Amino acid sequence: MFFKRRRRAKLAARPFPAEWSAILERNVPFYSVLPEADREELKRGVLIFLGEKRFEGCRGLEITDEIRVTIAAHACILLLHRQTDYYPGLSTILVYPDAFVSPDVHHVVGDMVLETDEVRLGESWHSGTVILSWQDVLDDIDAGDGQNVAFHEFAHQLDSSGGKGDSTPVLRDEATFEAWAKALGQDYERFRRAVQKRWPEVLDEYGATDPAEFFAVATECFFETPRDLRRVYPRLYEELKRFYQQDPAALGS
Repeated sequence: MFFKRRRRAKLAARPFPAEWSAILERNVPFYSVLPEADREELKRGVLIFLGEKRFEGCRGLEITDEIRVTIAAHACILLLHRQTDYYPGLSTILVYPDAFVSPDVHHVVGDMVLETDEVRLGESWHSGTVILSWQDVLDDIDAGDGQNVAFHEFAHQLDSSGGKGDSTPVLRDEATFEAWAKALGQDYERFRRAVQKRWPEVLDEYGATDPAEFFAVATECFFETPRDLRRVYPRLYEELKRFYQQDPAALGS
């Protein structure tokens, strides 16, 4: 642990290139509303993230600084204000130029399964990989629709880590986590009913798939359209505010 801390301190102390700052200004809208201290913290996180994670281009995509910095910044926004181990289970980010096809297996009856190919914008694997469509990462910039595939997939990485290496209070304290999960579950059931009845929603209906997807979709909305989330799901917003130790709805106001 001592050597890891020392290595990360060296990474974080490196100068942040001016062209990387320009990428943050251009491709990460959330960066522009952060106070200066948070901007500097985010830059340090990006330096550490890029020093530890490997990026690989798929289907001929060349990995550029723009791709690396943009994706790393979205990952590190979820870690602001927290002592964290920087996604300890994650080693590789695979980036496709656009949407990609992924095999999927559905259990039908008994031991019968149906194998299909599904078009995906992103995936998060428990075995240490996040997959993203670069075009869809770009399309989410300033879209204003509460959706962000990068936030979504890195939220899954947090969810699947079980809080390993994370200082978030709701993950440290069992009683607090149980209360947090209960509140999240109550709003999840409310959301599922709204989707079933085709009522207008601030959250993407994909979040009704299961609790893990609900958490990831709620995370997207929390950082992308926080005032809408706070207005419709005030309890959920407060729980996510405690989880992420941030208050996006208060920024830029």
